[in-house]
Amino acid sequence: QVQLVESGGGLVQPGGSLRLSCKLTGVTLDYYAIGWFRQAPGKEREGLSCISSSPAMTDYADAMKGRFTISSDNVKNTVYLQMNSLKPEDTAVYYCATRFFCGSFAAAEYDHWGQGTQVTVSS
Repeated sequence: QVQLVESGGGLVQPGGSLRLSCKLTGVTLDYYAIGWFRQAPGKEREGLSCISSSPAMTDYADAMKGRFTISSDNVKNTVYLQMNSLKPEDTAVYYCATRFFCGSFAAAEYDHWGQGTQVTVSS
């Protein structure tokens, strides 16, 4: 009954922006952390960012700092990833996933996953 649904992906030009959403059902952001990942063809799944409410914190992979911003709306049970200054190498399928708390970007340590949303950065 735990379900995560990503949305907001699409085609964007280099330098553009996109906001992804992760809508949660069956879990609450009061007790679970949410991580964002991406996977491009031929590459490993890459952790991008994580957010939790208890403790209140955000975490970013070094390469994402300054361009990507994670946020949450606990009432709506939704997590967002604002992506700015997008580059062609950002092209990938983007996923959200649950964990008890932030502190790891190892995909195997996350429990429930969404279906992913495609982001394509191209002119």
